[in-house]
Amino acid sequence: MRGPGWRFWIDRGGTFTDVVARRPDGALLTRKLLSEGRARYPDAALQGIRELLGLAPGAPIPASEIDEIRMGTTVATNALLERRGEPTVFVTTRGFGDALRIGYQDRPDIFALDIRLPEPVYARVIEIDEQRTNVRNLIQESKDKIDILTDNTTINELFGESIKEENRIVLIK
Repeated sequence: MRGPGWRFWIDRGGTFTDVVARRPDGALLTRKLLSEGRARYPDAALQGIRELLGLAPGAPIPASEIDEIRMGTTVATNALLERRGEPTVFVTTRGFGDALRIGYQDRPDIFALDIRLPEPVYARVIEIDEQRTNVRNLIQESKDKIDILTDNTTINELFGESIKEENRIVLIK
């Protein structure tokens, strides 16, 4: 059994990509790079890993020295919050269509008489009867392209295959 290797945690944002690394000896290192530094490097995450490993730009990254790479992104979240890109549809279990609109009832002034809620980040809501809903009918009902976000525990093989047949994007948390 070999010893611990490098571990990398990366957050790719719209402006900057942050890379945090734990060396095999346990020391923590960080790098912040422009996410779009195309003139200097084709990919900020890979460049950050190379720099922390002490490799030249474009050099192969030795997979045998790396135990873990975890990566998250705020790019899609920012696009959603800034209302850029395609309109979104919120598909949820019947009866929960207003769950995101209701939220937690957080507001700065609890006694305000004129409550101004922000506009929702989705264009419309489609409520479905869980996995009894035929995905083909759901997609035909909607005039929008639907990207389906679900939890692994609630998607079954048949449901997943139906989505694939329709050539829709499936994002599984």
